[in-house]
Amino acid sequence: MRLDVEAAKADIEQSIELLRRRLDWEPALRKLDELNARVEDPTLWNNPDEAQAVSRERSRLSAQVEAVQALERDLADALGYAEMADEEGDEASLEEARAQLREIKERASRAELEALLSGEADGNDAFVEINSGAGGTESNDWAGMLLRMYTRWANAHGMTVDFLEETPGEQAGIKSVTLQVKGTNAYGWLKTEAGVHRLVRISPFDSAAKRHTSFASVWVYPVVDDTIEIEINPADVRTDTYRASGAGGQHVNKTDSAVRLTHIPTGIVVACQNQRSQHQNRDQAWKMLKARLYEAELEKREAAQQALEDQKTDIGWGHQIRSYVLQPYQMVKDLRTEVETSDTGGVLDGDLDQFMGAALAQRVGATRDAAA
Repeated sequence: MRLDVEAAKADIEQSIELLRRRLDWEPALRKLDELNARVEDPTLWNNPDEAQAVSRERSRLSAQVEAVQALERDLADALGYAEMADEEGDEASLEEARAQLREIKERASRAELEALLSGEADGNDAFVEINSGAGGTESNDWAGMLLRMYTRWANAHGMTVDFLEETPGEQAGIKSVTLQVKGTNAYGWLKTEAGVHRLVRISPFDSAAKRHTSFASVWVYPVVDDTIEIEINPADVRTDTYRASGAGGQHVNKTDSAVRLTHIPTGIVVACQNQRSQHQNRDQAWKMLKARLYEAELEKREAAQQALEDQKTDIGWGHQIRSYVLQPYQMVKDLRTEVETSDTGGVLDGDLDQFMGAALAQRVGATRDAAA
């Protein structure tokens, strides 16, 4: 068989073997059988919360197993087609087989990345906080641009975005916003975006058309399941109410419906204003606080990821993870992975997969090095 076909075969087989190891293949198959049996048990649905959790776990594991099995089937088919074309000297068919192998290799690479989303909360929805940095209108506008970028990314991946809290800028953009992004592996993908983002451009707010540098921070934490126990002493939480701002009709700004919770031992602050009643906002804020405390516990367990921890705890503007340069040239560069592109418009429209994928690919490389 041709050398290029053999090389593609070796790469895909390596990916499949890595996927099998990460899944712990035989126990994963047994676990899937158990989950299938539980879903088929009608008594499970007497507890809707438990049923949803089991169904979600079954769907996730089933998708991972089926992805590996599909790669194996398609690889065998493509290799058989390539061998037949090679024997017959059919160059057109051989090129078609090469194209099939390239497509399978891309799927295998994607599956490798998705296999990394096996953390305790990677499959969950995500809370995303965006805060503008020092700089007034410039930074507020930049925070608004990031809000648009992540909303577009989520929509392009079939996810939905709910606004939980928003503080608009005085002239443009936003001072801060909290979103809930709902979709498969929302937290697993978005957690790679946590950190400080830097923008360099000719300011649309400067009549002298000078170049400005703006900063905004993005923090991401998972929406935790109700089955996860997070103990919070009510005495450790200070509750403040205030009048909501933004869209909302006559109700907004007439009652103190917005709620802010401060967890005194950790200093964690969450706020919610999107619901019409104080009771509803309080309930959502407690869920957000529970998620923040859960994420803090996850960080303690993941001491090996100290670099990420440093980025999330040190909010100094010198610790940006990515730069977006619009003037004097066009370039978006991730300072962690060195991935860069001149398609700034595409990135700001939500084309973030290359950056998210590269951040996860670093872990794929570490896994392969450790297995070598």
